[in-house]
Amino acid sequence: MDTALSDLEFHLLNDWQRDLPLSERPYAAMAEKLGCTEAEVIAGLGDLMARGHISRVGAVFRPHVLGWSTLAAVSVPESRIESVAQSIDAYPEVNHNYEREHAYNLWFVVTAPTEARVAEVLAGIHRQTGCKPLNLPMLADYHIDLGFDLARGTQTSRPHLSPAGRPQTADSLRRQLEPSDYALAAALEGGLALVHRPYAELAAKADMSEVEARQRLERLVALGIIRRLGVVVRHRELGYTANAMVVWDVADERVEELGRQLGAQPSVTLCYRRPRVLPEWPYNLFSMVHGRSRQAVLAEIERLRAELGLQDIACHPLFSLRRFKQCGARYAGFARAA
Repeated sequence: MDTALSDLEFHLLNDWQRDLPLSERPYAAMAEKLGCTEAEVIAGLGDLMARGHISRVGAVFRPHVLGWSTLAAVSVPESRIESVAQSIDAYPEVNHNYEREHAYNLWFVVTAPTEARVAEVLAGIHRQTGCKPLNLPMLADYHIDLGFDLARGTQTSRPHLSPAGRPQTADSLRRQLEPSDYALAAALEGGLALVHRPYAELAAKADMSEVEARQRLERLVALGIIRRLGVVVRHRELGYTANAMVVWDVADERVEELGRQLGAQPSVTLCYRRPRVLPEWPYNLFSMVHGRSRQAVLAEIERLRAELGLQDIACHPLFSLRRFKQCGARYAGFARAA
């Protein structure tokens, strides 16, 4: 825990990463539970945002429902890494871009309305930089949620299940979207305003009534299209300065089993399957581990390998070195594919 945080600030960050109230005055509802005033909640969130501890108060959407996204990587000579990163960051479709320890040293996420537009962005980056991206779209998600317990340094997730008890597919969720849902997502991409009635401002941007906006948000949360509605924290600024994207070369017949085992570990904040791109990229299972130091992350990786019996499976930790871009995905102009 960041010792510079007041008790109120800690609870704003730790307790409200999900389940933001969908009432007319959500910050007042938060204040009632926190034992303070609405004004103190609004001021506290504004100060945390100004200090870089949170990026926004808003939604984390499930990938591949509103549009299409992929994780991509390029191998860049060290002398060119900043200029190439700048070229990549110029694309509005790019919402994350990190330097990591590997021959493929720039890793970025592209989110666009269609798979074709994602391919266009990757082709444009290749033309501009001369670096051909690896295209690694998600094939299966075993735990995607950055709700984070700041006291323990672990994830706090619960999978969204359909009424039958199994996670709904992205395709089935997409079929349940309406045009107004896309408008709402676009209005929400920058986060909720820190005002008494933020849903009223959101509704005005999305050209709907406040009641409709809140009802639609409630439905999107219930369906699992919105994974979390709340405070979106920045791990590095809160003291978790080390993070490794740990990639594993798992036999295809075992990847589902091991993905679920890894995704259930408290220290794993992301876990998903992506394609191999042979011969350049042999890994097909990706997990994320955060910690306060490199040594702590490496120790946790070794614990995972021992506890889950993964010692014979090739893995590689790609530590984050620099963050060139991090923001929410941009959904303006998205619409359900015909």
